[in-house]
Formats: sequence, C-alpha cells, structure tokens
Amino acid sequence: MKHKNIFQGAFILLLVLFISCVDDAELLFQVDKPASIEAMEYLNGYGALKSHVDRSAHPGFKLGAGVVATDYIKQGLVYRFINANFDDVTAGNLMKYSSSVSDDGSMNFSQVVQFVEAAKAAGISIYGHTLLWHAQQNNKYLNSILADREIEIDPSDANNALHMKTPEPKANTWDWQIYYDLAEPLTTGVAYTLKMRVFASEAFTMDFWPTDGSNVKYGLAIPVSDKWAEVIINWTAEFAANRLQFCFGKFGGDLYFDDISFTASGSEENLIPNGSFDEDDLTGWGKPGWHGYSYSIVPLAAAPTTWWTNLVSNSDCEDNDLSSFFATESRDGPKAATFGATGTGAGGIGRSIVVQAGDNPVNNWDTQFFVKVPHVFETGDSYRFSMKIKADKPAPSESQAHKNPGEYLHWSMVGSPNFTTQWQEYSNSGVISADQNGMSTIAFNLAVFKEANTYYFDDICFEIEESGNKIPLTPEEKADTLTRAMENWIAGMMEACDGYVTAWDVVNEPLSGSDLDGDGLYDLQSVKNVSESDAQNNFYWQDYLGDNYVRVAVELARRHGPPEMKLFVNDYNLESDWDDNQKLKSLIKWIEKWESDATTVIDGIGTQMHISYYENPAMQASKEEHIVKMFQLLAETGKLIKITELDMGLVNEEGHSIPTEMVTEEQHKAMSSYYKFIIQKYFEIIPAAQQFGITHWCPTDSPKDSAWRAGQPVGLWTEKYSRKHTYAGYADGLSGK
Repeated sequence: MKHKNIFQGAFILLLVLFISCVDDAELLFQVDKPASIEAMEYLNGYGALKSHVDRSAHPGFKLGAGVVATDYIKQGLVYRFINANFDDVTAGNLMKYSSSVSDDGSMNFSQVVQFVEAAKAAGISIYGHTLLWHAQQNNKYLNSILADREIEIDPSDANNALHMKTPEPKANTWDWQIYYDLAEPLTTGVAYTLKMRVFASEAFTMDFWPTDGSNVKYGLAIPVSDKWAEVIINWTAEFAANRLQFCFGKFGGDLYFDDISFTASGSEENLIPNGSFDEDDLTGWGKPGWHGYSYSIVPLAAAPTTWWTNLVSNSDCEDNDLSSFFATESRDGPKAATFGATGTGAGGIGRSIVVQAGDNPVNNWDTQFFVKVPHVFETGDSYRFSMKIKADKPAPSESQAHKNPGEYLHWSMVGSPNFTTQWQEYSNSGVISADQNGMSTIAFNLAVFKEANTYYFDDICFEIEESGNKIPLTPEEKADTLTRAMENWIAGMMEACDGYVTAWDVVNEPLSGSDLDGDGLYDLQSVKNVSESDAQNNFYWQDYLGDNYVRVAVELARRHGPPEMKLFVNDYNLESDWDDNQKLKSLIKWIEKWESDATTVIDGIGTQMHISYYENPAMQASKEEHIVKMFQLLAETGKLIKITELDMGLVNEEGHSIPTEMVTEEQHKAMSSYYKFIIQKYFEIIPAAQQFGITHWCPTDSPKDSAWRAGQPVGLWTEKYSRKHTYAGYADGLSGK
C-alpha cells in the first residue's frame, strides 16, 4: 500500500523507507506531517530492530513482540513484519485457557497448532502465555465441575422419632412437659453435654430443667425450629440431679425429638441409651399424670440429606488468613486479630489467636474477640459452633450476635464460655432466633473478668446446616477435581505445541496489591481481596488449591512439557514506586516459599512493565529510580529475567493520558529516551547469563477501538507501520549507544 502527502507548491513527496529492510514486505515508512519529514529521515538509517542486539554480549537474549496470533497465522504483512524485526513472539490471547476450553471442558488447539507451525516455518521462537491465570478462564466449565453433587434418597429409608402432640398452648412453660429419669444422679462439679435433634410444627423456645425433686437448674433453653436442627447444651452440675425435664407448656402442635445423647465430660457413654428411638422403647421417659397430651415413637419419612458447612476461614489458625478473626483489646478495635507464636495452639501445637485484656475495664465489651463469616444468618437457620479455648487466668465470658464486628445486634448468641488455664473444647448449637436475624459475627465479651488476662482461641468452627438432594463437594474433592482439570489443560497445550514452545508464564499475576493477613507480604489474589466484578468474572485457582497451586502447575508443566522447559512467574507493577517495589519483594519471597519443598523449580521472573512517561519531573524521576531498584532486586535472585509485556503511554503534568494524535515531537522524543533508559538499565544491571529477553507488547500504536490502551501512543511504529522516534530509542538501547 502506498500513501501520498500533497504539499503546497503542486508537487508530491513520497518518502519510501522499508521497515526493517524486508524487501518483500512492501511496508512503507510514511510521514503524516510534511513539516516533520526532515526530522524523521534519520530513522531510515536504522536497520531491522533485532539487528541492533549485540549477540556476542547478550548470547541468550531474545527480542520479542506480542502478536494477535490469528493475524500472524495468515502469514501476510503482519507475519513478515514481525519475523523481520523480532526473534520471539507471544500470543496475546490464543494460548490462554478460555481460547481453547469450551463450556463442556472439551479442548480445541487447532489454532495453537497453526501458530506453532507458522513460527516454526519462520525460525522464530514462541514465549508461552499463559498456563495458569485467574482471568480469561472458562468460568462456566470450571464452576460446573465444582457444582454440588446429586445424591439419591431412598424413600424407604425411614427414621423413628419421639412425637409429642399438644392440643393448645398453655399459660406456663411447665404446663406441658416430658422428663427422663437417669439411672444414676449427676455428679456435682462435672460438666455435662446434651445433644439432640429437634423440630416442631412452628418455632418456639423450650425450657430444659435438670432437677433432683428439690432443686431445679433454671436458665437452660433449647431453641426449636420448624425444621430439624441439632442443639447442644453444656453445663456443670451444681447438685445431684436425677431427672431431666423438657418443658414446652406454651407450645401447641407437633414436637419431635431424635438422636439424643447425654454425656459427662471425658466419657463417651450415653446416659440416655434409648435416645435414638430406633426401637419401640420408652424406658425412663414419662410425663406427669395430669398432662393431657399424647406422645409415642413414630416413623418419619425419609427427608432430604443434611450436612454441615464450616464458614470460618483458617479454622486451625495455621495459615495467615485473618478474614474471620477480629479483636478489640482495651477498647482499641475492632481490627484484625493477632496470631500467637508456634506452640501457643491447642495442646502446645501450632498457633492460636491471642487476645490481650487490660486491667479494670469499664464495660464487659472493652475487650472482645470476633468470629466473622461470609454468610448472613436468617431466622430459623441451624448453626453449630465449637472452639478450643484457654486463658492465663480462669475467667467467665459472654457472647453476642453482631452484624459485622462492632455492629451489635443481640445480647445472646452461643452461650457463655468459661475459660480455664487448660485447653478445653467449647461447643454450642441451635437455631437463629428473630433477634439474631441478620447476624454474621459472634462477639465474645472478655472483659467480664475485671483483671488483665490473655485469652487463646484455636480450632474455631462456625457451621450452618444445609439440606437438599445435592451435597457440596468437600474442599479436598474440589482440589482434586481442579487438579485433574488443570492437568488436562496443560497436557493438551503441551501436546499441541509439540515441544516447540520451551518457555512459559507458568503462572500469571498471582499477587494482589494488599497484605490483609499482616505477614509483610502481598497476599495471593483471591475472591476475598478483589472487586465484586473481578470476583464474578475471574476464577481464582488458589482459592481451591491454596498457595500450593503454583507448585502443582510447575509439576504438571514439567511432567508434560519438553525437558528444556523454562518456567516463569509473571506479574505487573513490579517496578511500582508508590510502595517501593513491595510487590516484587513479595513475589521474590513467595517464589522462595514455593521452592522450599526442594522439588519445585521456577526458572525465571517476568516483569510486565506496562508503563507511561510522566511529564511531571519528580514523578518521572521516581519511576526511573524504582525501575533501577526493580532490576537490582531481580538480578539478586540469580534467576532468568524477562520483560514480558513492555509498552509505554504518555501522561501530562495534570495526570491525564495523552492520546496518540495529540503527542508532540518533543513528547515522542521524551518517550524514546525513556525506552532507551529502560533497555540500557536492563543490560547494565541484569547479568548476561540472566538476560532472557524483552518483549514489546504492541509494536504499533493502539487503535481507538482497541481493548488494550485504546488510542494511546504505545507503539514503536504507527498504526500504518511507520517508524516513530521511539523506534530509535528502543534500537539505541539494544545496541548500547
């Protein structure tokens, strides 16, 4: 294609410069503005871009370009242009998960095969991008394989229960009641636990009164829902009770008991041996003679399967995730809780949450521990809570229902744990009441005890009962399922590449830009630390496989790929000045952690470098300073270093991006100098043995309708393949001028 510029004076100037000395490409160097012709003519003195690399000084270095693979496969103008100027190509999208994996999990690598064949024919290498990422995944397929599993329910699978039918509600709780007479009285001072499943035709609260005929233990209550729920009550015997009274006088309707167990602390013996009601045996069960209601053992039809789902993240306190744990210490808070050192956990093993209380508190809630879960409980939800606790001094406590930590909702939630100086397990279960509706957080008031104290918490579970004809996969099942899907994907891609692609971003963009767990390192990206739209649109493998997901990807790539495979972890903002390169520092530590198993080997680090030239001098100086720091930190790792996605925009002093058509010649030259600076610093600081290459992400300026940096002057060439001043800076950086 030829272009003409018409000048005043009735003559036509046609300046023809072949890009990169490719005779058969017929690519013209076009000057759009006549006044700029003389200033641009010097660019004709440069050779093809890759010819400026000193191969003797940089023997392992590859000059790369990002390409639209479908354009490259056509083997036309784009193909000849790229091959003439670069050693290496990276497909923008073709080699990502969603480009090859369909909604049913089937994979089509036909275009990948064509891309590899085209590069092979040109003798140009391919840098693989990317084996594992959270974006551009087939979310529909991945979520489908993690969906709840269908279960079959046998209609003949009936269960017996104790049924009581009261004709109407009475005035007093004792007006309807049933009791169980124990074979032996309770032992004073011993802790006892009552567990039972219960439901009624409508929700109410039933009183539970242990008695010896003279003394009665009041204050114990059993919440009853209109669906089956497990209830747990713990208390310590204050006298030798020999009868357990269940009082429901204010209820009228159908009430059912099942699976009752009553045990003493340290014993597994059920003191109500016929509490399952599987046999027609009501020994020990009775009611006062004046009570006119019916009761009997009845069969129940098979119901949907129920299961318990733990909603607490990092229940065992062994990871660094504090998203479920908060504390207020001496009125300071709520804020993220604190992990104790290794050895502070239950039994002296592992870690625990440690909460410090001060002397002479004013209010019981001056010191609090919060357990927050990502679920809003509603009236009637069945819950089950347990934790292991101890304190430096024996102390009482009380619990409350909160919406979020510090947002009080109701004065009672899971009972009142008593702390001792020895580890003990505390549990409570029941049904969410109307007063607790909307709660997501349990608050434990620790300043009931009015002295300074240290409290320890471990193995914390807050579960919700769910039911249906489907059951969720366990975390282990989900991890196994995704590992198989990952292997199918990686094995398929490696087969399609047929050993030709020997370098890959094995994992792309693993790190967030935040340190929510307070360990000094940026956390892995997760649905927990991204925007709502990112959480919905992306798929975070690490949320199911944990930080081990990188090791899994590396192992699978080496198992199915060629033996000379080089694997990189690639991320953006590693040159960031606003956090003094903290993202890179974190990534280096994460890589050390992944490699600490003495098996995983990560060969290199990829830094994307989607940057801009800033016309604010102070800001530009800071950017350059931290690019130098980035290269220094990367060099110290001893790993291969690749700039994987380099491109450059332009930002004015007011902080606004300047579109391509508004860029002046002076600004073009400033960008050119910046490219030269970056490439020279790369060669100067990164040792030759670690110089794997530099890839320019979009060699031509970005069109206004592009999905990537639309309308910005990111290229070394214009959209019509004319060299720009930035071409000279890039070439000079490569040649060391």
